[in-house]
Amino acid sequence: MKIKSLPQSERPVEKSMSQGIGRLSNPELLAILLGTGTRDKSAIGLAEDIIAADRRGISCLAESSVEELMKINGVGQFKAARVMAAVELGKRISTSPRSKRIHVKSTDEIARLFLDDMRYENREVFKALLLNPKSEIICIETVSVGELTSTLIHPREVFSQAVKRSAAGVVFVHNHPSGDPTPSQEDIETTERLEACGTLLGIKVIDHIIIGDGRYVSLKSSGYM
Repeated sequence: MKIKSLPQSERPVEKSMSQGIGRLSNPELLAILLGTGTRDKSAIGLAEDIIAADRRGISCLAESSVEELMKINGVGQFKAARVMAAVELGKRISTSPRSKRIHVKSTDEIARLFLDDMRYENREVFKALLLNPKSEIICIETVSVGELTSTLIHPREVFSQAVKRSAAGVVFVHNHPSGDPTPSQEDIETTERLEACGTLLGIKVIDHIIIGDGRYVSLKSSGYM
């Protein structure tokens, strides 16, 4: 069935206008991005094919590439690029501080900034969240992107931007591609070394958060700091 054959109130664009974008299903949201379907399928039908192509459903898009999407019948380079652009925008929005600086009050607030984005990384990514004396976020710096199993962290790279931006405190965040956020011995030793460097520079290391698949571990809350 073509989307034009649906009642106007059930067409994705019209439905989003009358009921709000939040009322749309995953296939309907994806159909809006695709724009059109194929000769044999509506945009919603094509969206359902994309979601059904992986057992993880819609979350698989976070790890997909344009080339992988183009393997699905009916998805060309333009449709694939539009979908990937929307996914990338979502990732950037979820981790970008708002124009009004965010005041960090808890570890959970910090973790939520990174959970949706970093849980899908297949390599370890080490980030530094720089804070001013009021515990407001100055910026988020990507310090290092490592191999599949480990990231080498050097204090020089870690604290260079913190010094330049006169940060009062820093929270380190990195992911475990395995999905298990349990700290390794290397994580603990790295944190101890960075804490010591921060003390020398007068920059407080507030926490080190490890992101897993939908969960996280705070080294401070776990008693490692």
